[in-house]
Amino acid sequence: MTNPDFHSDEARWAAVQRRDPAADGQFYYSVRTTGVYCRPSCGARPALRSNVAFHASMAEAEQAGFRPCLRCKPDQPPLAERHAALVAEVCRLIDAADEEPDLASLAEASGVSRFHLHRIFKAQTGITPKAYAAAKRKARMHQGLAEQPSVTDAIYAAGFNSSGRFYASTRQALGMTPTAFRQGGKGAAIRFAIAQCSLGAILVASTDVGICAILLGDDPDALARELQDRFPNAELVGAEREYEQVVAQVIGLVEAPEQGLDLPLDVRGTAFQQRVWQALRSIPAGRTVSYTELAGMVGAPNSARAVAGACAANALAVAIPCHRVVRNDGSISGYRWGVERKQALLEREGSK
Repeated sequence: MTNPDFHSDEARWAAVQRRDPAADGQFYYSVRTTGVYCRPSCGARPALRSNVAFHASMAEAEQAGFRPCLRCKPDQPPLAERHAALVAEVCRLIDAADEEPDLASLAEASGVSRFHLHRIFKAQTGITPKAYAAAKRKARMHQGLAEQPSVTDAIYAAGFNSSGRFYASTRQALGMTPTAFRQGGKGAAIRFAIAQCSLGAILVASTDVGICAILLGDDPDALARELQDRFPNAELVGAEREYEQVVAQVIGLVEAPEQGLDLPLDVRGTAFQQRVWQALRSIPAGRTVSYTELAGMVGAPNSARAVAGACAANALAVAIPCHRVVRNDGSISGYRWGVERKQALLEREGSK
């Protein structure tokens, strides 16, 4: 059915002039001097209005003697669908590869140039093919360490060519040695403490890499159980006097978010999540962005839902300020530690 916004030739011509993607599929236009028909969003050089005619369908345009434009390809799925299919195919190739494929081989298999593949993949996902492949290898590493009979078997199951490359990357990715991770954190010391702040109970935990968790809630025992579930076999070390200084700095951040936190973080997540969290840390106190704006900041303007999921997966409250993300209309919603806490943090920053 034709959208009522495009019921007249005047409205259709206006849509063609602004290359409105919302008009795609609603009608097509042909250009008498070139003999082609196009989508309204076609990026070809604008034609003179006197040379343009409108058609309700591709069949109607072809019956009038026009052929499909080679630029916008109106006889093929919309560009967004073609790009999505290209990215899905590349992801499938990466997932199925025993070793991390390079960009050239992915481009050749997909029938596009390396530049085009890199640009489209990043626009659709917010990360590069290389970052996606690294994230998949990291996921295989986690799975392999849990399932393979030895660390050596896990090395090659994850797609590493040598143990040297494996050990060079796993310490930062795991926050502990591969053997300790394989054993659920066994032998790894994770320091933690639970205190009270103006927003309720707060748990702060650190590996040797940095702070790995800042959790807020009403029940201190529930926070401790959440940490224990993450590392069931780790040695959880609590009530160290020297660690109280770390906790004090984190509480200071909660009470005055604008002051920032000058402590190392152990940030763990997928490549896309880490990209979102890095963007969150660039948002200054006192400012909010929408999920759509944040998606644009990470180079994935069509991934607002995935961005919201990355915000929800954040385990470092306030240090990674996902509370600074609001709905498109500016209203507050969705916060892992409660909307009331989100409102309070924004009020302290002068955002609400």
